[in-house]
Amino acid sequence: MTQSLEDYLEMVSFLADEGDVRVTDIASRLGVSKPSVLTALKVLEEQGLLEHERYRNVALTPKGVVQAGEIRDRHHFLTSFLRDTVGVSPETAEKDACKMEHVLSEETLKKLKLLAKVRKKADPR
Repeated sequence: MTQSLEDYLEMVSFLADEGDVRVTDIASRLGVSKPSVLTALKVLEEQGLLEHERYRNVALTPKGVVQAGEIRDRHHFLTSFLRDTVGVSPETAEKDACKMEHVLSEETLKKLKLLAKVRKKADPR
């Protein structure tokens, strides 16, 4: 899945936490046009990750919930790691985590989690 599609899926998940998910809300939050959202939603629907009928709300499928959860978990871990372990500002941590979550390999992510765990044990605050 492309970085862009992961961003759409993650945003649908975030918006679903707040209530109904509409195309206009996705477009507004991501700063993109409604036609761009509709194109991405069509691809995600073809992959079985969400359901969307024209002029209706968007809903994640069970498969989509799992995949969006994995993306959100990576994002949350990387934001926390950069902020709490590396010591960058919360704003920078958020921006960088958003970029990193799409390009880091599973191996690197596992090693970073291990490093964070070791560091936490060595310095429990």
